Amino acid sequence: MLQLHHRVQGNTQESAGDKAPLVLIHGLFGSMENLGGIARLLADNFVIHSLDMRNHGRSPHAQMMDYPLMAADVIRYMDNAGIAKAHLLGHSMGGKTAMQIALEYPQRVEKLIVADIAPVAYPPHHKDILAGLTALDPASLSSRQEADELVKPYVPELPVRQFLLKNLQKGVDGRFSWRMNLPAIQQNYMNIMAGQDAQQPFPGPVLFVKGGNSDYIQPKHREHIARLFPAAGLRVIPHTGHWLHAEKPELFARVAERFLMNEDSE
Repeated sequence: MLQLHHRVQGNTQESAGDKAPLVLIHGLFGSMENLGGIARLLADNFVIHSLDMRNHGRSPHAQMMDYPLMAADVIRYMDNAGIAKAHLLGHSMGGKTAMQIALEYPQRVEKLIVADIAPVAYPPHHKDILAGLTALDPASLSSRQEADELVKPYVPELPVRQFLLKNLQKGVDGRFSWRMNLPAIQQNYMNIMAGQDAQQPFPGPVLFVKGGNSDYIQPKHREHIARLFPAAGLRVIPHTGHWLHAEKPELFARVAERFLMNEDSE
């Protein structure tokens, strides 16, 4: 049984006892560290469980990877942690995983926050990233700077390269290797691009948070979102892209906190 690597932090005092815990789920090529800033900003009011998803971060590697499997991984974690019901916050792939959980296991979800993703299938759009990562032989690297230079022709944006190369780890022998399971991610890539569907909608409160400059959530997705999540609302964080939680963490955290604590104006 695959057990996810995790970190628990936040308000464990009695004042947080009447609140559902908050589970944070990161996106593709990421790890729990990607939502670390949000975890710190929300830690005063919630017990926060940050997870590394399968084939990512320090979690185990597995040959198969799709949303039902990742949803089951999170439910298994909740069972082991004694969590009957939780708030879920997921970004991108993590948002799709969180939606899958809400649709498959609605009794386990209190409120759901989906960061800049819709429950739809997306066309492949990581070709250059995958080409750059597979062109890299970590064991032959002498430094992270060398890795950066090798990936640069495929991924010209420095912040994206910095994010991707966080997956490099250096062993006690001084040699680099990938922390993520790159072959499995490639093999299951179309599963990760897949969308969500269900016979029954999730009736609970849902908040989609969109980056103002991002095109991941589009008007054409509205009907499908409404069918699966009839109680969904939308907030737009202006002047941010897909990494809205990293670009404006304080604003993102405030939006999330208001929603989770029933302070939202709508």
